[in-house]
Amino acid sequence: MIRAVGLTFHYPKRPPIFQNFDWTVAQGQTWAIIGASGCGKSTLLYLLAGLRQPDAGKMLINDQPIQGPRPQTGLILQDYGLLPWATLRQNVTLGLDLRRFYGPDGRHAPIEGLPGNPEQRVTHWLERLGIAGVANQYPGQVSGGQRQRAAIARTLVLEPDLLLMDEPFASLDAPTRENLQSLILQLHTERPLTTVLVTHTIEEAMTIGEKILVLANRTNTTPLILDNPYAGQIPAVQDEGYTKLTARMRAELKETTA
Repeated sequence: MIRAVGLTFHYPKRPPIFQNFDWTVAQGQTWAIIGASGCGKSTLLYLLAGLRQPDAGKMLINDQPIQGPRPQTGLILQDYGLLPWATLRQNVTLGLDLRRFYGPDGRHAPIEGLPGNPEQRVTHWLERLGIAGVANQYPGQVSGGQRQRAAIARTLVLEPDLLLMDEPFASLDAPTRENLQSLILQLHTERPLTTVLVTHTIEEAMTIGEKILVLANRTNTTPLILDNPYAGQIPAVQDEGYTKLTARMRAELKETTA
């Protein structure tokens, strides 16, 4: 379970993005975070990832304060983060190599890494994400969708219990984006994975998030949370309920930027 308790955060010389902010995510849920640029979507994700620390209050996972990056948290960014001089297979293997070298907490001397044969784990995820045929090619030799699949494989090979995604499909064409959205939804049904996705599009929030957090373009104090019964439906069901929910979200987003 994730909990933000009295969370306050600001950047220097700017008003607080979050102030006394409370938020709870149950284990295994999928959340979408949506809002205007600069409203704190990515900041909240980085607080969850342990890459930033709150000014006040706490960000907790399983009642433990997040004091830095944790090995059970996977983070996928829009720019893939792949090493251009390494093949896709080598990029996917990188996380396992680092885990074996530094230990599971990233600090201590090498200890045994994750169970199972590392090469088999890498091969499994390359095949599962449909990029085994290009595994020996370099990032610059494959498509954007294949690069993002490699970034997802590199994260999932480490068996995270929390998957954080910061607009990972924003730069992809529509068919590739929908294919990867379907993949994330399918993976979620196969494993107990809590997922938090930052997005700037209502349609993607409706597709991925069973819960949708709408952030304001001002100091966020009380979270606006929408229940979304249409999550996992691609293409989205265009019925009256869907239309009303998206209309409400558009109205809330318009109000928060006013």
